[in-house]
Amino acid sequence: MNLFNKPKKEQNSNSNIYLYTEKELNQYEKYIMKQFGEYKEVFHEIYSPDIHLDIIIVPPTKNNDYYKLITMGMGAYKMNVPPKLKQYELERAELVLYLPANWNIKSSKIEDYWPIEQLKTIARLPIQNNTWLGYGHTISANDNNKPYASNTKFCSMMLVSAPNKDFKQMNFQMKSKGKINFYQLFPLYKEELEYKQKYGTDALLDRFNKDIIPIVNNKRENHGIEDNNS
Repeated sequence: MNLFNKPKKEQNSNSNIYLYTEKELNQYEKYIMKQFGEYKEVFHEIYSPDIHLDIIIVPPTKNNDYYKLITMGMGAYKMNVPPKLKQYELERAELVLYLPANWNIKSSKIEDYWPIEQLKTIARLPIQNNTWLGYGHTISANDNNKPYASNTKFCSMMLVSAPNKDFKQMNFQMKSKGKINFYQLFPLYKEELEYKQKYGTDALLDRFNKDIIPIVNNKRENHGIEDNNS
């Protein structure tokens, strides 16, 4: 399924834009449909200053009653991974986020749009800051860790391994670019962010007692309060 109007190049030498080629896009789209399901809608990016970042929208189904949003374009850029980690092939990544079936994904109100806004913002951080993103990294909404919107108390995103529609891990090797890692954006409360910064990613995830589900839930329990599970 090719939803683009024109071919994409690896890099435009005149403007430093990093893009998938048409062949790479086709390979990527086939993989996404296999892992997440058929789709007909894509949030197309109008202006692309560095990477062309679109968001694939896989609709809810009977077996998977939630939206699956997957970025397409972040992996065209090779992130600046520390030399000691080069052997793990972490240079390229795409992001995944799951939303409930009743989420108004076409609304421009910040209360509805903040998950999509975070996908777009976080996908560009590596290229804008000459850095990289990987498992366990957290990105706050702002310096004061204020919530994304009035309808949620989430204030940051943590990157964890992204499961596919069958909740299995993925391993995608693009023929021309190598491994593309998929990370799920998992929203955190301020207390959870602080707990993670103090004790680490795995320690925080352990507090969920395996009750961690990938679908965004604005009303889920806060697992960052230190006496919560003691």
